[in-house]
Amino acid sequence: MPISAQDIHDLIRESFPAAKITVQGDDGAHFAAEVVDESFRGLNRVQQQRAVYAALKGKMDGAQGELHALALTTRAPE
Repeated sequence: MPISAQDIHDLIRESFPAAKITVQGDDGAHFAAEVVDESFRGLNRVQQQRAVYAALKGKMDGAQGELHALALTTRAPE
């Protein structure tokens, strides 16, 4: 079952309720997302991205994952 940009947005929103979230892509498998959240302050980029991937609750796991590619940009607000 393909996943939508809105599905990804909603999953991220559950873990980051105050974040500015932008998700682009419409082929059901390949997306780009930007997540800007205060909770990222003081974390390195790997830590930030791991937090977002955890919010996706396994949607990218293995060959059978619904989400095949996510170009992810994360940062704390300026």
